[in-house]
Amino acid sequence: MTVSAKALASLGCVGLLAGCTSFYDVAIETPLTPKLDISRFQRVLIAGFVSGGSEDVDANLETARLLRSQLRRNSDLQVVDADVLPLLEIAAEQGGGPEPRGDSAPDGFAPAEGSDDVEPIEDDDSMSEEDLESYETIFANIGFWRDLGEEYQDPLILTGTIYFSPHARSGMVTSQREVYDSFGRRRTVPMRTYRDRRGFVLSPKFIFIDGSDGTTLYTERHREEILYDASQNTPALSSYFELMDRLLPSVLGAFSTQSVRGTRTLLR
Repeated sequence: MTVSAKALASLGCVGLLAGCTSFYDVAIETPLTPKLDISRFQRVLIAGFVSGGSEDVDANLETARLLRSQLRRNSDLQVVDADVLPLLEIAAEQGGGPEPRGDSAPDGFAPAEGSDDVEPIEDDDSMSEEDLESYETIFANIGFWRDLGEEYQDPLILTGTIYFSPHARSGMVTSQREVYDSFGRRRTVPMRTYRDRRGFVLSPKFIFIDGSDGTTLYTERHREEILYDASQNTPALSSYFELMDRLLPSVLGAFSTQSVRGTRTLLR
């Protein structure tokens, strides 16, 4: 038998086999590795956050309230009902905080024309994101967190830092503009214009602490921003919740074992 004949015979067998074979889909579920093992915890304590930035939103209180509400609906852990700690003040009492500023600090700065750099628009007396980081020494105080955990029966403790602040961005923005040709046909073309935009930036750092020994188990950092036309007046609290909605799925993912669902096609 020639090579061509063998090939034709093989194709014939494949076609015959395909005619006698049925295909069916099987649903499968592949578990993903969780961010941290919470199986040994029965309770979770949202202790509070070292917060700074805008005074229009109490980021410590609002973040604690939001996470408690979400965890009651999306977690099997018992959410401890306790007062939110004023961690910024506690951290300052423990020796945290920025170095004193010199008199030579600049009075402020504005974005350069055409620049896309983010510039804070608070007064110099407000806390910067770098200032907030200097209070993070409190999270290394194992004794403090161990004592707190003992008070609430060794829960998983969620804490961290929250920086929420207004900011501005000026630069070239691409938008779509409708134009008509000589035949009256409409089409859209990109158009670049220089705009001043204002909005808010949210930069949280979530820290998970073992309440039984005060050690840090896991740390997760995020940064989100939202911008509006300079003429638009959007309340700070509304922007805060909009930004938190973007990162909540990632934070809640630390409290449950997620899985990827799909299908596989099998022969029968």
